[in-house]
Amino acid sequence: MPALRIGLGSKPLGHSKLNVVLDDTREYQPVLGLGGTLTDSSAQLFSNIKTRNSRNYWEMLNYLFSPVEGANAAGLSYVRVPLGASDFSEKVYSYDDFDGDLCLNDFDIDYAPAYVFDVLKDIQAVNSMLRVHVVPWSPPAWMKDSGTAFGGFLKSQYIPIYAHYLFKSLQGFQKKGITPYAISVQNEPMYESNTHPSAKFTPQTEAQVGRALKDLMKGSAGLSNTKLIGFEHNWDQAGGYPSQLMQIAGDIFDGVAFHCFSGSAGEQDKFRAAYPDKEIYLTECSGTIGSDWWSDIKVNFSPLALPESPFNESYQWQKYTDMLIGSIEHNARAALMWNLALDGSGNPRLPGTGAKCGGAGCRGIVTVNSNGTWSVNQESPAPNATKFSSLNQILQRSKKSSATQQNPPSLDEILRCPTKPSIARRVLREDFMLPTLEDLPTAHTTTFAYQDPDAA
Repeated sequence: MPALRIGLGSKPLGHSKLNVVLDDTREYQPVLGLGGTLTDSSAQLFSNIKTRNSRNYWEMLNYLFSPVEGANAAGLSYVRVPLGASDFSEKVYSYDDFDGDLCLNDFDIDYAPAYVFDVLKDIQAVNSMLRVHVVPWSPPAWMKDSGTAFGGFLKSQYIPIYAHYLFKSLQGFQKKGITPYAISVQNEPMYESNTHPSAKFTPQTEAQVGRALKDLMKGSAGLSNTKLIGFEHNWDQAGGYPSQLMQIAGDIFDGVAFHCFSGSAGEQDKFRAAYPDKEIYLTECSGTIGSDWWSDIKVNFSPLALPESPFNESYQWQKYTDMLIGSIEHNARAALMWNLALDGSGNPRLPGTGAKCGGAGCRGIVTVNSNGTWSVNQESPAPNATKFSSLNQILQRSKKSSATQQNPPSLDEILRCPTKPSIARRVLREDFMLPTLEDLPTAHTTTFAYQDPDAA
């Protein structure tokens, strides 16, 4: 079929002639859809509105996710879910915080708030075509050289164990009736924070974790087709880290994901040119509280040339256009905003993190109010305070051997670990020293109160 030219009348938009050319001889990437991230905070707000006003809750979910043709709905179809805590969680946690649990006997996906999975299932009920993309903000603290969820590197001896941890995370979602479409190895691997879960991964470490994880996925019913995605960081590094990752492990990664907080969508072309057979996703971009609809819309912009300041009004509108139009124009298969929902102050967020997204706070795709109402935003188409949720938190712990294992098991040895449930319960390590219970019998469990020394 020859190219079809469509005339749109004389002198539109100040031009003497405007033609739209349709060329069905050129084929681009499939577009899976738009969406956002179901953080713990977003899920908590969704759950709260469901309790206060069920009718409003279902109206909101249908507005956001309904795929019905002709419905007054955004039709979002792609949701990202953190594996464990992020900067938008009520507290710091992973799925296995028992120090030295090399066989992951204490692993339990239900350490995440129950409302995360309840809301996710409700979204699936509205849109059965929903794709779920999971990603961790940090490995468990005991696997890292920092000994904390905040920053640091994964210790090399724990690479096979962490791959097994991610695999068990996929299995946990699968058991809840949610088979992830994709998994990323690490959120923003070039960044670390001292106020919220984060970790730095070199391309070499990410490749090693990814390869061990891929081996496990290949042999698992229902997970062999889950996409393995790398990088998950900003556009301005498109020609660096993600290309290095593909050089090392391009045979096992399906593609890479980008964030919008530095650079522009056009930089995706650097990666595309080097690796045309790899998939591209935009998985995080956020609005900032304070800009209004008209201020955003009236700004003249070019979607590929952004101002230097990432949080002024001009940048905000250009960023949305770069995200919704530019990223897909430059080969992204999906484009996602950050939080699906927050309140009018950019909360709730992890205690101690401070305002996010440029001072005033991040803005969700929708704003959920405490009275059970909601509204759509233009995104639609001190560290110790974070350690414990209260000063006197009850911890349970069984006896743990004081001997340290110098050589953690290989992947094959991990898969032969006993499957009997562990009596060990979660231990929040962070910066606090917890007493050991060496004199207790192995099968004994005790409960004790921990007093924050700073509260004395």
